[in-house]
Amino acid sequence: MKRQYTFIFLLLSLLLGMPSCSKFLEEDPRDSLDEDTAYETLQELFQNGVLSLYNHIGGYNDSQGLQGTGRGVYDLNTFTTDEAIMPTRGADWFDGGFWQGLYLHRWGVNNDAIHDTWEYLYGVIILCNKSLKKIQSYAEKHPDEDTRIYAAEVRALRAMFYYYTMDLFGNIPLLLSSDLHVSDIEQQKRSQTFRFIFDELQDAVPFLSKERSNQPGIYYGRITQPVAYFLLAKLALNAEIYADDLWTDSDKPDGKQLFFDIDGNRLNAWETVQYYCRQITSAGYRLEADYTLNFAIFNESSQENIFVIPMDKTLYTNQFIYLFRSRHYNHAKAYGLGGENGSSATLEVLETFGYDTPDTDPRFDFCYFAGPVKDLDGNPILLDDEQTPLVYEPWQVSLDLSGTAYEQTAGARMKKYEVDKTALKDGKLINNDIVLFRYADVLLMQSEAKVRNGEDGNAELNEIRNRAGASPRTATLENLLAERQLELAWEGWRRQDMIRFGTFTRPYSFRPQVENETSGFTTVFPIPQKILGMNKAMKQNPGYE
Repeated sequence: MKRQYTFIFLLLSLLLGMPSCSKFLEEDPRDSLDEDTAYETLQELFQNGVLSLYNHIGGYNDSQGLQGTGRGVYDLNTFTTDEAIMPTRGADWFDGGFWQGLYLHRWGVNNDAIHDTWEYLYGVIILCNKSLKKIQSYAEKHPDEDTRIYAAEVRALRAMFYYYTMDLFGNIPLLLSSDLHVSDIEQQKRSQTFRFIFDELQDAVPFLSKERSNQPGIYYGRITQPVAYFLLAKLALNAEIYADDLWTDSDKPDGKQLFFDIDGNRLNAWETVQYYCRQITSAGYRLEADYTLNFAIFNESSQENIFVIPMDKTLYTNQFIYLFRSRHYNHAKAYGLGGENGSSATLEVLETFGYDTPDTDPRFDFCYFAGPVKDLDGNPILLDDEQTPLVYEPWQVSLDLSGTAYEQTAGARMKKYEVDKTALKDGKLINNDIVLFRYADVLLMQSEAKVRNGEDGNAELNEIRNRAGASPRTATLENLLAERQLELAWEGWRRQDMIRFGTFTRPYSFRPQVENETSGFTTVFPIPQKILGMNKAMKQNPGYE
C-alpha cells in the first residue's frame, strides 16, 4: 500500500498548501512559506526547492497536469488525432464546438484550453527557475555542502516541461531566470530549444539516482536516470521534427545527418535513440508478462512502467477523469461510480485493431469496451428502460450523433485502466498510478530507430507482439506506426507519432483537411494570442498569422 511509505506528495501538501499555476510569468505558489526561513537547511532546500515541484506533474483542474485532467496536454495530444473522438451527443459534448474543433484541427488562436495549457507548462518552468535560484543562493552561503544533485534534478524536471512545451508550440521563449520581465522574453527557434533540452538532460544524468521512479520509496514519482534516458531517446526519435525550424516548407532534416555527442562518440539521431534505449534495458526494465498489470489498481510493482503520476484516492487530489468521461452513465452506475458518456475510439482505430474480424488484435479487449457490457459481477447492464441491454456500437461513431439511434451508445469506450471499485469523486480519484513512460515504448522506439537507420528492428517489435499474443510482423515504418496505436492506445502519444510519420495532416473519417494544412502548419499549436499581446517581439507560428 502506498500509505506505508513516507511519500513526498503528502508531505508537501501538508507543508506547502500550494495553489495551482495560473498566470504566465506571475507564479508565486509559495505564498504560505516564509522566504527567509524556508531554505535555511539542506533538508528544507530539498523539500521546498525540489520536492515541491512534483506537486504539478498531476492535476485537479482542467489544463493542469501532464495527464489525468481534461483540456490540457493529454487532450491536445489525443483528440487532435485519428485515435480518439468526442462525439456530440445531443445536449452533451458540444461545449461551444471545442471538441469538434480539436478533432477537425480548427482550434483557432484564441482557444482557452491551448492558452491554459501554455500557462500551466510555463508556470512549472518558472517554478523550476525559482528553485534553481534558491539552490544557487544556498550553495553560495554553504560552499561545503553539495547541492549539485538538487540542481540537476530540477534542471531535468525543467527540461521535461520544456520538452512538452516545445513539442506542442514549436518556437517558444527559453526562460532561464525567475526575474525576467515580459519585455525581456526572447522567442527561440525550435531547434535551439531542442538542443538546450537535450544538453540539460545529458548534463543532469550523472547526478540523478539510478533508482526506479515508478515504485514507492524516496524516488517515487521523481526524475531519475531511467526517466531522463527515456526523454533523451524520445528527443532523438523526433529529432527530424524538432531540428526543423520551418516546418511548413515540406523539407526536413535527415536523422542520419543529425549528430549527438554521446560518451565521446558521435552518433546520428537513430543511433542515439538506440543508445539510450539500451541504457534503460541495462537498468533492468522489461515487459510484464501480463499487459494489464501495468494499469492495475495497485501497479507500483510493474517492472515495465518507468515514470508515473503516483495516485492514492485518500491522500492526493490528482484526478484521472478519462475512464469517468468515457463510460455511459448506466455503465458507470453499475460500478457504483460516475460517467459522462463521452470519448470513443475512431473508425481508424477499429480498422487498425482489426475489430470485428477473426484477426482482431488481442489488445483490443484490454483497451476498449465494445458490444454488450456487464457489471463487475458479470451481470448485463441495462439502459434506462431496465430491459434493453447496454450495447456499445463501435462502428456507429461519428462526429455528431445528435438525434440518431446511436446517440448514447455509439463508440468503443476506454477500458485500459482497471476499475477501482472504491474510487472516490465518481471514479476520478483512483489508486491506479497514471502511466506516463513505459518499457514497451522503449522497444518500439528502438525498433523504429533501427528501421530508419537501415537496420533490422524485427526483434523488438515482435517481443511486444509476442507478449500480446499477436502474430509476428516485419518491422516496417507502416507496421510500426500501427503497432504504436495497438500497444499505446489512450496513452497520449498519438499526435507526436502521427507528426513524425507524416500522417497528422491527412484527412480521415469525418475530418477533411483544413485550408493549407498540407503545409504542416497544424503540427504545432498557435502561440496563444494573449501571450503574443504581452510581448510584441514574439511572432506567431507560421500558418496562424
